[in-house]
Amino acid sequence: MILRDENLRGAALMALSMLAFVLNDGLMKAVFDSMSIYQAIFLRGLITVPLIALLAWHQGALIVSIAPRDRGLVALRVAGELGATIGFLTALKHMPLANVTAIFQALPLTVTMAAALFLGEKVGWRRWLAITIGLAGVMIIIRPGMEGFSIYSIWALVAVGCVTIREIATRKLSADLPSLPVALATAIAIGGLGAVMLPAVEWAPVSASAWGLIGGASLAIIGGYLFSVMTIRIGDIGFVAPFRYTAMVWALILGLLLFGEFPDTPTITGTVIIILTGLYSLHRERSIRRSVQEQAHQAGPDRD
Repeated sequence: MILRDENLRGAALMALSMLAFVLNDGLMKAVFDSMSIYQAIFLRGLITVPLIALLAWHQGALIVSIAPRDRGLVALRVAGELGATIGFLTALKHMPLANVTAIFQALPLTVTMAAALFLGEKVGWRRWLAITIGLAGVMIIIRPGMEGFSIYSIWALVAVGCVTIREIATRKLSADLPSLPVALATAIAIGGLGAVMLPAVEWAPVSASAWGLIGGASLAIIGGYLFSVMTIRIGDIGFVAPFRYTAMVWALILGLLLFGEFPDTPTITGTVIIILTGLYSLHRERSIRRSVQEQAHQAGPDRD
């Protein structure tokens, strides 16, 4: 019963995490109507950096010693996050919220593929087939060379690639490295990117409503981060992980409410394909992990 309750709480936290991230995306998209991307992320950084630093200080993790092997990985992770921010927000500025979110649903598949190619993780033919079909679903959404194709879809794909790099770097970080200092370094880098790019863009007056949107986006993205960390620590990740696809539900709702957007049939079709293949890949990974654990448990008495 305890495990079941933890799984349900973990699933709820994952759904809340996805809501928070999508809410950040929607609010930032609304801000782009009145200012440039770089001004927006600079102003958001003025709020997020002090708040994350305060959280890190509260947990005694504001200043930590980072092992030499982790420094390069943290730098790679930050670089991936910067690339993802530029690609994602550029696509978000010019594309419907649900379309960009739909492309991002391929992330679990691309991470699985990258883990197999660069980390040596074993991926069987079934999951390779799921990855191939899922990527075909992405092509249905993007529609290269067809009516409805947007060049900004390429920016979304670049963002997916950068987030995949970030996730692979994160997997290789030492387990004892706290998450908050890494998040703080990322927030500083993104806010710094906005500051560096400010001379290249026209500064727009910031209205009270724009500050409200930026403040809401700042709280949402911090909430998304905290909920995602709590999710990992509660329940079975194999049970909780599929609930990341609730992001698409939130994107559909917010896109309709905030911008009057609703995806067309190819986007919905591609999204369904991506989600189904992603769920199958998660199911296979969970089954393989359980099989390995059972074999290890059975082999245990023979070693005594």
